Amino acid sequence: MPCLRDLLDTGERTLSGAEARREAALLLQHMLNVSVAWLVAHANDSVDVIQIEAYRALIERRARGEPIAYLTGTRGFHALELAVTPDVLIPRPETELLVDLALQRIPLDANCAVADLGTGSGAIALAIAKARPHTRVLATDAGAAPLDVARGNAQRLGLGNVEFAQGDWCAALGDKRFDLIVSNPPYIAEGDPHLREGDLRFEPRAALVSGADGLDAIRIIVRDARAHLRAGGWLLFEHGFGQGAAARALLEGHGYREVFTARDLERRERASGGRCG
Repeated sequence: MPCLRDLLDTGERTLSGAEARREAALLLQHMLNVSVAWLVAHANDSVDVIQIEAYRALIERRARGEPIAYLTGTRGFHALELAVTPDVLIPRPETELLVDLALQRIPLDANCAVADLGTGSGAIALAIAKARPHTRVLATDAGAAPLDVARGNAQRLGLGNVEFAQGDWCAALGDKRFDLIVSNPPYIAEGDPHLREGDLRFEPRAALVSGADGLDAIRIIVRDARAHLRAGGWLLFEHGFGQGAAARALLEGHGYREVFTARDLERRERASGGRCG
């Protein structure tokens, strides 16, 4: 009878690559619902046929390219553990920059109003709500399925300062005004070859692609957000590393001031913003 170490070794060989061992271990932890420490301590435990088949199915799906986050149903983001499904974009480490930029502009004890446009799993909205408990956050999305995922995450995290609304970008905001509007919109250009690679092949296209140059959603958000910002309020959004100059030009063209672009940990232009005069 094989043991857990044997199963892990088989998973690593099937996946191959630099991340094979780590990913094989993550899937084994998920299948058994155990911690890393437990897996190490019980490496010589035997496994039954049902466990072998369940693990083999997960490994085969990963070998075909299915994202780890969709296989395990979770992804960590800004110290939160979020449920994710194929209905939502997988939260990424570089998007934590957008949260940090928002938190820099929200006083710790202030009663501010924040909107997160295109919330998906709720990652940005919930990270802000967790770090700023006096802030009221409205999370919006055009799809009902993503909002269900975000609501579920808010409930599991016990965050009562988040509300949800369905609608396309600023159309979901009604006549409300905010101190800060934040968004991680789709910004990949149609036909970009990266859409046929890696995790992107499995993620919702509507959360990734935005027109011929990838800027269609950003154009709409920059144009419409001013009507929903209080005087001095900020608009912040993520974009592709080659879109910084275009993002700044859009913000300046619509009368935002203090326009800037921030770089991620790899020194790539990743997020831009401006202030409503």
